[in-house]
Amino acid sequence: MFRVGLYARVSTPDQQTIPLQMRAMREYAVTRGWTIALQVKKVGSGASERELRKKLMEAARRREIDIVLVWLLDRWGRSLPDLVTTLEELNHLGVGFVSLTEALDLTTPTGRAMAGLLSVFAAFEHEILRERVRAGLTHARQNGTRLGRPATTAVKSAEIRKLYRNGVSKAEIARRLQIGRTSVRRILSPT
Repeated sequence: MFRVGLYARVSTPDQQTIPLQMRAMREYAVTRGWTIALQVKKVGSGASERELRKKLMEAARRREIDIVLVWLLDRWGRSLPDLVTTLEELNHLGVGFVSLTEALDLTTPTGRAMAGLLSVFAAFEHEILRERVRAGLTHARQNGTRLGRPATTAVKSAEIRKLYRNGVSKAEIARRLQIGRTSVRRILSPT
């Protein structure tokens, strides 16, 4: 008998689908004859760190669950590369993954084939993003845009010294020039 970990998530507190997600996943697990070993309910943005998802992954690493069951793929993964990475780790651990709404069951040969396709699309998405970044950097250079961190304190070193000679405190210099006090101290320190 397989032990399953259920994972339900909504992005904002005003969304009320967690009970619906959990009920549908419990029913599915019972229908498949699985034992529910862990239930995780999360309210929060996909962009934030998912501590509760980590809890589920740690349970998989400790072999406390055999299958992860989610309502939708986008409830599990923040992005396609994130989704593929976690699915590959679960596969490596021998833990199945089922997305209820998409009928994606990675415990079956067809499901594993779909996971392979997801991996291909994630790699494609990554390459497209890299090409866009390269093209953007090339365009910026061609238009004379200076790349990298902006020069701040080095450009203002003469002004920092002048203000300090006129009796302005280091803290006040930092406030006036909108730079860090440490930068002011570094410019004024004898070398």
